[in-house]
Amino acid sequence: MNPCPCGYAGDPRQRCQCTPDQVQRYRGRISGPLMDRIDLGIEVPRVPLGELGTPPGPQDEDSATVRARVIKARHHGLMRAGRANAEISSRELERDCALGPAERRWYDSALERLGLSARAYHRTLRVARTIADLDGGAALLDRNHLAEALMYRRF
Repeated sequence: MNPCPCGYAGDPRQRCQCTPDQVQRYRGRISGPLMDRIDLGIEVPRVPLGELGTPPGPQDEDSATVRARVIKARHHGLMRAGRANAEISSRELERDCALGPAERRWYDSALERLGLSARAYHRTLRVARTIADLDGGAALLDRNHLAEALMYRRF
């Protein structure tokens, strides 16, 4: 979804011409309950023309490396629950997405501040579980896993 009707809100090279009312109306076209069902949202800035088609830098992962990491993370989930993280039940979340007391307080506080729904609570835990699996399969979710999952819910 574009950030505004003209598509240039936040673009460093082109100025957005939309008024705050236009942006609000534009974003209001998608209902809250529908947005609540979108688990991952990221902002993708415009790529400068000179960078298109350039080879990846030394710090970039190639597709084969990313693929291997995803397969390993999926394997963690299948071994733990017998199914993908997105398919675990709400009851299994307590077992598979265990939080320590400090993480639980932090997560509850963050959910309250962001005004997220019960659905978002469960779905964000599933995303955090996947992030932890991609991070090597940590048994307990830590604050970094939770924070990254919450970051993807900010639209």
